[in-house]
Amino acid sequence: MAEPGGPPRLALAGISRRYPGVVANDGVSLAVWPGEIHGLIGENGAGKSTLMRIVCGATQPDAGTIFWEGRPRRLASPAVARTLGIAMAFQHFAQFESLTVAENLALALPAGTARASIAARVEAFGSRHGLVLDPDAPLHRLAAGQRQVVEILRALLQAPRLLILDEPTSVLPAAVAEALFATLGQLAADGVSILYLSHRLDEIRRLCSRATVMRAGRVLARCEPARETVASLSRLMFGGEAGDGAGTEAAPGTATAPNPRSTAPGPSPVLEVRALSLEAGERRGGALDAVSLTVDRGQILGIAGVAGNGQAALLAAIVGEDRRVAREAIWINGRAVGDAGVEARRRLGLAYVPEDRVGAATVADFSLERNLLLTHDDPALFCAGLIRRRLARRRTAAILAAFDVRAAGPTAAARSLSGGNLQKFVVGRELARSPSLVILAQPTWGVDLAAATRIRSTLKALSRAGAAVLVVSEDLEELLAMADVIRVMKGGRLTPPIEPDSAREEGPGRQDRPNRRDRLDRLHRLDRLAREVTGGGAS
Repeated sequence: MAEPGGPPRLALAGISRRYPGVVANDGVSLAVWPGEIHGLIGENGAGKSTLMRIVCGATQPDAGTIFWEGRPRRLASPAVARTLGIAMAFQHFAQFESLTVAENLALALPAGTARASIAARVEAFGSRHGLVLDPDAPLHRLAAGQRQVVEILRALLQAPRLLILDEPTSVLPAAVAEALFATLGQLAADGVSILYLSHRLDEIRRLCSRATVMRAGRVLARCEPARETVASLSRLMFGGEAGDGAGTEAAPGTATAPNPRSTAPGPSPVLEVRALSLEAGERRGGALDAVSLTVDRGQILGIAGVAGNGQAALLAAIVGEDRRVAREAIWINGRAVGDAGVEARRRLGLAYVPEDRVGAATVADFSLERNLLLTHDDPALFCAGLIRRRLARRRTAAILAAFDVRAAGPTAAARSLSGGNLQKFVVGRELARSPSLVILAQPTWGVDLAAATRIRSTLKALSRAGAAVLVVSEDLEELLAMADVIRVMKGGRLTPPIEPDSAREEGPGRQDRPNRRDRLDRLHRLDRLAREVTGGGAS
């Protein structure tokens, strides 16, 4: 591809960044021109997010030079980067949960910007781009997809000259993602430069004129995505198509070959929710209206729907975070647990992967070894009140190996991992407990294709071994790929069960890996089916 005349808006020359035991970036060079959407791809831990944090001033390089419009610049802080017109929407949300949407947006705008002005701009962006938000909503009440919209909107409101998006659609509803793509096309036409990081290779092919491929902190290749296929891009990233080996089911004896705690033989419910109704809660609320569901042993139940329709409230009730639930409303393995705490439910075989892997699933400053102990209650890990550190370290190392978590080792701090690697660790930690009931929210958020394949195949293996699995996801394709039954949540109510086959478009020539438009069409079809089986509403 011919490069435009004049200097690039951003050029990186020989950027390196090292952490104890890890080389995150090793002599990385790339260039982005005005009006270009440039893709940056690579497997989890390839160094993409670290490189972008250097570009936005949040991290300093150990070596190398940053050029801005042909001149060398030192981006000493995010404030310096913002003065140049660099804005970034982070994969790990850089937000304050105690503040409202408008207050979080104000932090990225000039001091003294009136609150009414911010609210008006939020409404204008929402009506134009489908990024609808309540400016007065506190962050802690929003689901991950809504917080992702806040992150993107905060970057857009800065009127950037270089916009960096790190996995922007991982937890976005399909319709909002489509609106975002239209916005990016308009920004590029207006001369804005965009760096787009994503594991969704169909999006890279659709949006990006050029792409840089990274592996192990280095630039491995450069390409024009439109001339590649998803398979060829995957080979560039992994040295082979995702799923060849990396996504296969685990061998017996590893952390990915769980042995669920035994339940009664034959078809039997592991989880039952009986006519659960709750008023909107204080944290990530949303009311629930007579919700009933059953997940049998050996079954994967998927719950689809746009964030904010009660999914978070339902999960909080099931796992014991919401203590307003009546005792008889929730049953796990034949025990009424509606009024029981989290620990009591875990002792009955429950494992939980929340959507917030940083704030809810891990403690950022703890080592991975210590994070393991947050949910593992195996008496073998303790002796006379003391932690058996060697055993804990061995078990953590086994999870890192089984799920290909790129980290410096069991003693590495959780905050040192990339988002995708942290997600793999959290999933691996929970599945290593040999649970009989697994609850997951957005299980493959931010992970690469090979890791997503591994996680899905592991969940299928766990189900075949007799566990019950409940997956909440806004990625319909993910649910169609692994769920035995799908239900849609809307307005705090659940539709009756829908067989995945009935939600799939039929016809010759379907691709194995449909693009985003296919997923949008499938979501619309599933929504139509939900309305049909409920007579126009949820039941």
